[in-house]
Parts: sequence; C-alpha cells; structure tokens
Amino acid sequence: MKQAAADFYQREYRVQLDPKTEVAIIGGSKTALVELPLAILNPGDNVWLPDPGYPDYLSGVPLANAKLNLFPIDAENGYLPDLNSIKINHDKRNLMYLNYPNNPTGAIATPDFYKDVVAFAKQNDVSVVQDFAYGAIGFDGNRPISFLQTPGAKDVGIETYTFSKTYNMAGWRVGFAVGNPDIIEAINLIQDHLFVSVFPAIQDAAAVALNDRQASVTKLVARYEQRRDQFFKAARAIGWEPYHSEGTFYAWMPVPDGYTSESFADLLLDKAAVAVAPGNGFGKNGEGYVRVGLLIDEPRYTEACERIAKLKFI
Repeated sequence: MKQAAADFYQREYRVQLDPKTEVAIIGGSKTALVELPLAILNPGDNVWLPDPGYPDYLSGVPLANAKLNLFPIDAENGYLPDLNSIKINHDKRNLMYLNYPNNPTGAIATPDFYKDVVAFAKQNDVSVVQDFAYGAIGFDGNRPISFLQTPGAKDVGIETYTFSKTYNMAGWRVGFAVGNPDIIEAINLIQDHLFVSVFPAIQDAAAVALNDRQASVTKLVARYEQRRDQFFKAARAIGWEPYHSEGTFYAWMPVPDGYTSESFADLLLDKAAVAVAPGNGFGKNGEGYVRVGLLIDEPRYTEACERIAKLKFI
C-alpha cells in the first residue's frame, strides 16, 4: 500500500515520495492526527489549532501533555489564518494543524497561502500537519491542491489522507501520512507500538482504490456539488445566504439575528425536524454559524428549507 500511496501522489499531484521513508500507513487519518503530538512533542511543547476546526484535533493535546494554542480563521480572510498574527514560542517545539478543504467551512487553500506557510514554518521552526481528508472534493472546477506540491513543504511537515471521504470506506480504519521523513518515522514507530499494523486485506483494498482510474471519485464529487447547488438555491429562496462552500460535503450557514448557534440548532431540530451542527462545537469562532451536511438526496434540501421557512425568522 505504501507504493500505491506514492504512485497516487505522483499521478494526482506530481509529488514524488519515497515509499520507504516518506509514507506511513495509519488506522485512519484521525488516528495519526490525534497521536501525532505524542509522537513528536515533549511535555509542555505547543500545539496550534485552527478555530473553528475539527474538534478531534483537541484530543491529542492532553495525551502529549502539550500546551493548546488556538489561531482564528474567519470569512474575511477566506478562512485562511493570518500567519503574521501568530506569535510562536521559540523555546518550545511547535506543531501546527491545517485542514483544507476545510471542515466545517468548506474553504480551500491557495498556492500562495501554502508558500507563506512553508516560509513561516521555516522561519519559526514549526512542524506542520495538513489534514487532507477532503482532498478530492472541490467544486466549481477548483481542484484542491496538496500541501506537498509547495516547494519546501516536505522540509517542514506532512499531509494525512483518508479513505472514508473519497472512497466511502468509513469504518475500514485505513489511511496514510506522507511527507517529512523524520515525522513519518515517528508515526511509524508509535503505530508499531500501539497497533502493529493495519489488517493486510484492508491495505490491499485501499491500494486498489488508489490505483483505480478515480472515475467513481469524479462521480461522487459531482454528486456533492449538485447537492450543494440544490441546497444553496433552496436556502437563498427563503433568504438564507450561505458562505460559499468551495469543497468538502458541508455548507457553513449564518445564524439569524437573535440566536446563538446552539439555540438556532435546537429550534431547527425541535420545530422543523431539521438537524444541523452548531458552529460553536467547532470552536469559539464558530459561534454565529451552523454546519449543514450535504449527505442526503437533493429533494430533501428543498423540503428542509421549506420547513425552515415556516418558522418565519429568516
């Protein structure tokens, strides 16, 4: 499977990887993302997480007895962090998490942003992990780029890839991490001690998925884009203007005046039987938004918005 992952990155992103030293097989990308601080940090070192961001990133911080630091991302900056505002403690090691395409906002990163990340990481001796879980899911003709396509990225960090989003292999618990050889070696070591390996038959199935022509992935992404478009059309028809999702299978929606993220989510569930995730569950800066999953058939989004419209608050 390591060779299949290296071949996949060469074919899809023109990134050359040594499968022996720059690829780690992991029991799902979440496993690596949570165990990474334990693998490469000492107690008291710093972990930098986006706010809002994927909540499970938080789990790895206390496991490593590390210090939690949050950096804000917001709509004004396309949900990309202002790197100049991040004040690094150079007395400790620093690990920064990125996630593009982004959960929960649907934002994607630009080549210039990744160039700035590499320069920032080198200047401040920061290790970077880019969570590429939604790497195949980009809309409007925008294909998400890999962090490792950026010159110098492998000098400072790694990227994790999962099979659950792109290949509908949720629950198979398989993924891989690629990039910096020192970080990959640390992941391989902790994986060996904690899990030994991923079941070989699952690795074989994952390798088949990577080596495939990806026609099923193209079809899947088109379906998600159709769902996004249908939901946006229905939401706008009732006066609910979304943040423009560029990728993932989520829509990031503002909360009407007079409501918090939680109170609005509770209202939709109780009065309209529509389930959304409150934005503050992804961090303090997620307050004022809810996340909608693009995971049901298109007509249901029209029905959901019609139910919401009957509440007459938008």
